[in-house]
Amino acid sequence: MNDHLHPLDDPIRSSLSGRHGHLAEWRGRVARYVPDVAPFLTLPARPEPADWADAAEFTGPGGTVPLVGSDTTPPDGWAIVARFEGVQMTGEDVEGRPEPEAVVLTEADVPEMLALVELTQPGPFLPRTIAMGTYLGIRREGRLVAMAGERLRPPGWTEISAVCTDPGLRGQGLAGRLVRAVAAGITERGDRPFLHAVATNANAISLYETLGFRLRRTMSFELAQVPGTVPA
Repeated sequence: MNDHLHPLDDPIRSSLSGRHGHLAEWRGRVARYVPDVAPFLTLPARPEPADWADAAEFTGPGGTVPLVGSDTTPPDGWAIVARFEGVQMTGEDVEGRPEPEAVVLTEADVPEMLALVELTQPGPFLPRTIAMGTYLGIRREGRLVAMAGERLRPPGWTEISAVCTDPGLRGQGLAGRLVRAVAAGITERGDRPFLHAVATNANAISLYETLGFRLRRTMSFELAQVPGTVPA
């Protein structure tokens, strides 16, 4: 019997067990993305002491383990060092629409993508995150000013992520146009789009609702810190 009844209940595990298997590292029942691709790690729904030990081996003493949407309490000696609330939204009713101004971003664009992420802080984006899916961007006078792309890939679904716009060009609808364009590519291959947002980011959630995304669930995001020494 599966621990999770729906691929979106643990989209990290669903992705690493399937279409992102080539980007996965496993220790027993614990999996993570290759570190320069994404900072995501997944424990079983009901982790045992050996699972926590495997997670600690991944991060090392003092490292942090992300707990996404989990009600699991870490073992004694671990500490929750960060916590915030988020939402998971699905876009079965989103009308995908190609964007004539969008260009497909490649590895050659990664330095500019990293700079835009640093400026706008949409969430984790690392040097090889682009390997997770297709990323689209809009350039103005040769400069990358907006982007959005694909991240987690559970069966039948693709996450839209890294939605960001240069602060000087906000209010022009660039983010919405790129989300629709990414959604068009997702639905064209038979998947459905979904995404995550911080619960306090009312502007982003309002945009996504306008585009047709609907709340699937609220969830917590926590960082659990491994004790300073890991037992041998």
